[in-house]
Amino acid sequence: MRKRKKIKKSRIRLFPFLLLALVGYIGWYYTGTKNGTIASIILFIFLVLSFKIWRKTRGYAKLRKAGIKQIDTMTGEEFEQYLGVLFRKRGFKVAFTKTSGDYGADLILKDRNEVIAVQAKRYSGSVGVKAVQEIIGALKMYDASQAWVVTNSYFTKQAEKLAEANDVYLINRDELIEMILKKR
Repeated sequence: MRKRKKIKKSRIRLFPFLLLALVGYIGWYYTGTKNGTIASIILFIFLVLSFKIWRKTRGYAKLRKAGIKQIDTMTGEEFEQYLGVLFRKRGFKVAFTKTSGDYGADLILKDRNEVIAVQAKRYSGSVGVKAVQEIIGALKMYDASQAWVVTNSYFTKQAEKLAEANDVYLINRDELIEMILKKR
C-alpha cells in the first residue's frame, strides 16, 4: 500500500516535466530549432503563470465587489439591517423583530404566499447547532412556512445535519456572496 502511494506521488511530480517536454517537442517540431523549443517552453510557462494569477485576482475582486470584508466588521444588528436591505432588493417584504425576546428570528420575510423566519448570525467562527435550534423554535411563533439561517461564516457539520432533518435552509458565506453579487 505504501509503495503504491509512493509510486503515485512520483508520477504526479513527473507530470509537469513531461508536459514541458511535450511543449518543447511541439516547439521543435514546428520550428526545427533549439530556440523554437526554448521559446515554446517559456511561452507555456508564462501562460500558466498568467492563468494562475488571473484566477487568484478574480476571486479577490469578487470578494471586494461583494463587500464581504465590510460585513465581517459589522455588529450583529448592522448585519441584520444589511440583510434587510439585501432581501428587499430581492423582492421580499421585510419586518425586523425586536432585538431581545425575538423567539429566535431576526427578520421575517414575506413573499406572495410565503412567510420566512430568518436568523442572522454574523460570526468570525463556525455557526453551530444553537442557531438552527433557535430558528426551528421561531417557525411556529411567527407562523412561518420556511426557516433560514444566514451567516457570513460557515456552519458546523452538526448544524448542517440538524438543518437537513428539519428543512432549515442554511446560507453560508459563499452563498451570501453570490446573493450579494446577483443583486448589484
